[in-house]
Amino acid sequence: MNLKSTIKKYKLSYGFTLFLILLETVIAILFPLFIGNAVEDAINHSYKGAIYLGVLGVLALCIGTGRRIFDSRFYARVYQDLGENILTKQIKLSSSVKTARLGMIEEWVEFMENSMPEIITSVVGIIGVVIVIATLNTTVFIGCLVSIILIACIYWLNSKKTIALNKGYNNELEYQVEVIETNVPFLLKLHLKKMMKWNIKLSDLEALNFSLSWLVLIVFLVLSIIFSVQDGVVQYGALFALVMYVFQYIESVSELPLYYQNWLRLKEIQIRINNIDKD
Repeated sequence: MNLKSTIKKYKLSYGFTLFLILLETVIAILFPLFIGNAVEDAINHSYKGAIYLGVLGVLALCIGTGRRIFDSRFYARVYQDLGENILTKQIKLSSSVKTARLGMIEEWVEFMENSMPEIITSVVGIIGVVIVIATLNTTVFIGCLVSIILIACIYWLNSKKTIALNKGYNNELEYQVEVIETNVPFLLKLHLKKMMKWNIKLSDLEALNFSLSWLVLIVFLVLSIIFSVQDGVVQYGALFALVMYVFQYIESVSELPLYYQNWLRLKEIQIRINNIDKD
């Protein structure tokens, strides 16, 4: 059983947890609206808005807690199935490779359980903020689209190199147990040196991508203020609101590349795990 067959086996569970994540995200987006209604009703000596806000909060609590309880058990089954396949059925794999791949599977499962909900929340948040910005200023809205396209190009151009570096790192990782068992100081030192070499290369590439992306976002922030004034948004309140939405957009966009870097590493792991039946 590889990752593809596991996803097919648990497709209903995957679909259910995805539905709960989307439901949580929609509720989070509704909170500001419900808070505003609660304040307005309170000014008018009504508790209706506060009650609705409380109901929304309880609903968010129930769905969030329920999803986490479900996910912990669901992804435990996924890890158990994949791990059992490696330990009991892949007899050609060495103990070192099996140990390394168990760690890789755990990393993949942890990403799906913990990082995927944050990614979905960020993407939905970006879409919502961009829609609001579009209603405030068309020029800044176009700037949002241009900046995210430029950042996507930066990471896309380096994606093959990122996968190649992760492949080198994982190849060395699969020899770790064998090297440790030799108990030869020279081999241990050489192994650690190679591991750190791949780590440094990955870190340098991530730093380059991050720097270029932030440069794009800083330019966009400065230009968004200039364009807002030129387009007639001169009221302090309107200008402040627009800049705050731009800040929120930048914060969300700056998080996605980090998840993308992690996803590229997991993509290499996925290829490796999907080929275990051929090993």
